[in-house]
Amino acid sequence: MRLNRILLITISLAVSLTACAKEEPAAPAQAADNAVAVHAAEAATKTVEERIASGENLYAAHCAACHQATGKGLAGAFPPLAGSSYLAEGGSAAAINAVLNGLSGPITVNGTDYNAVMPNLSYLSDSDAADIVTFVMNSWDNPGGEVSSGEVAAARGGEMVTGPSDHPVTTEEEMAYQGAPSAIEGATGFIDSEGPGITQAEFDIATQVYFERCAGCHGVLRKGATGKPLTPDITREKGSDYLKALITYGSAAGMPNWGTSGDLTDEQIDILARYLQHEPPAPPEFGLPEMTESWEVMVKPEDRPTAPQHDRNIENFFSVTLRDAGQVAIIDGDTKEIFSIVPTGYAVHISRPSASGRYMYTIGRDAKIDMIDLWMNPPKVVATIKIGLEARSVETSKYKGYEDKYAIAGAYWPPQYVIMDADTLAPLKIVSTRGMTVDTQEYHPEPRVAAIVASHEHPEFIVNVKETGKILLVNYEDPDNLSVTTIGAARFLHDGGWDSTKRYFLTAANQSNKIAVIDSKERKLVALTDVTKIPHPGRGANLNDPKYGPVWVTSALGNENVTFLGTDPEGHSDNAWKVVRTLEGMGGGSLFVKSHPKSSNLWVDAPLNPDTAFSQSIAVYDVNNLEAGFEILPIAEWAELGEGAKRVVQPEYNMAGDEVWFSVWSGKELESAIVVVDDKTRKLKHVIKSPELVTPTGKFNTYNTMHDIY
Repeated sequence: MRLNRILLITISLAVSLTACAKEEPAAPAQAADNAVAVHAAEAATKTVEERIASGENLYAAHCAACHQATGKGLAGAFPPLAGSSYLAEGGSAAAINAVLNGLSGPITVNGTDYNAVMPNLSYLSDSDAADIVTFVMNSWDNPGGEVSSGEVAAARGGEMVTGPSDHPVTTEEEMAYQGAPSAIEGATGFIDSEGPGITQAEFDIATQVYFERCAGCHGVLRKGATGKPLTPDITREKGSDYLKALITYGSAAGMPNWGTSGDLTDEQIDILARYLQHEPPAPPEFGLPEMTESWEVMVKPEDRPTAPQHDRNIENFFSVTLRDAGQVAIIDGDTKEIFSIVPTGYAVHISRPSASGRYMYTIGRDAKIDMIDLWMNPPKVVATIKIGLEARSVETSKYKGYEDKYAIAGAYWPPQYVIMDADTLAPLKIVSTRGMTVDTQEYHPEPRVAAIVASHEHPEFIVNVKETGKILLVNYEDPDNLSVTTIGAARFLHDGGWDSTKRYFLTAANQSNKIAVIDSKERKLVALTDVTKIPHPGRGANLNDPKYGPVWVTSALGNENVTFLGTDPEGHSDNAWKVVRTLEGMGGGSLFVKSHPKSSNLWVDAPLNPDTAFSQSIAVYDVNNLEAGFEILPIAEWAELGEGAKRVVQPEYNMAGDEVWFSVWSGKELESAIVVVDDKTRKLKHVIKSPELVTPTGKFNTYNTMHDIY
């Protein structure tokens, strides 16, 4: 809200109210002089140190996503502010102009050319903008100096701003409270007259794009988890230009560069930026009637093969997600042949083999579960069901005597989990996860189910509830009389895996920057360990550290750190559940780490780093010489592909532990590949290419996944 007239009256030193009312509006030069005088009193109330401290906090909120907390910028996207030639030559005036008006077109900073877009931050108050510039000018070897709020006001032409400015709305057709169908069928929402202009057709397009690209991190209701909240109170303050720049270029904190990678067009990004400033569509509920309607058994258990119909090594099969095709590829790990392309749900998140290894269960982001019989020639889906509208996790029972008796799946929307008959996927029990958060004990309407693992110590599933920060031990001995133990951990629980003994489950509470450790035998929380920003382990990696003994490893979305936690409370009790080692990796945007009991390598990816030098490569450490740092292998270059993002993602070992497989992931219309590397020599061994390999991402080796080897 702009309070110019009120402020001018309040601080007027010599003019009466009557005289003010009779005066003509000030000329621009006079207005600028007035602005400087007006803000002089404010400047006197804060020391330079206080303004720098304020500016540092504001910089973190408004600038660091592009220019980074270190001020080093992002290679090829956003120029550095640290030791900046642009600031040295242009001084504070250039900085103020960039903040108020943004920048576009080519510039050269520290000898490097950039041609990106900096959105204007004119919504900032004069005081806040001045504090940011003061902080930047006094940081990272920049020339120093103090910028007053009056100087910012003068640069606006005397128009003083004391808080976020209003965003004008261009109304098109009827804007108020119109229903908007969602990519999640049946969702309803409205085009809010407080947001920027958007047509119904554009709203529908953006809803589809948001579901496919954004909802997994930011939530269906946009309340945030792995990603930041994107509710209209936040997005409108940022404005369309800021949102477009972030969507286009991404950030080293793990936000993908959807524009420069070619995944989204400029038009889609523009629509999405405006869409995010309106209220999100509200999806419908999804209960037993809807599940039953979607449930289908294509081949009854009694009609399935009684023995494998082929002589391939099922235990060395890889189930490879073909994300945008809505398929998985079953690849023979021995021959490197694509054995079968199986239609599944959209963007399969994980594949989980049954305890016997015969069946592969997949779950798409659209919450569709497919049960694939690997004995068939070729493997086919024998049963399917939708357990909601968006989901991420599926698992089968593994405890002795209950092998493959039950399956469980967790939904992002509605927030619930479902226990099913493992042979047919018939739904048996649906349980909502809505409830109170573990810390503030406030009600949360969307506590999504993230990772689920099957306990080896009890007939239980261990279920992560993301937004409330609770870990559930779901005892499946009697689904009709379900027994659930609730363990409070930390909010935004995501993924995780077992330690090498398969007794302790380590899982990331990513936006809380913690790792929770569950003793599955004693059925309790044993540690809640602080780590660095946004840990994202996948299942993690288990190593025998030469100095600290058995450890479990996670990388991070939010920074370059690779973190080691001690996991041996008996042999190395001083190290148990503590961070014993932190390595520096390629950079933020890492999703997965991987090792193997037979390997001396640790592999770390960074597919969401905006710098293609990192996103198209892999870092590998020698476990026996960790202090030596990492070697970078040019995986995407080895694939010999054409244009495309070529993100290198998710190392996965073969059954023998002597090969590592990598997905080289480009856009749906572009060529992708699987690259196989010899683990011992770190040399290229094989490249799998085919028009059928559409956007390959996650890969799951049957034997290693079945036995929790990582």
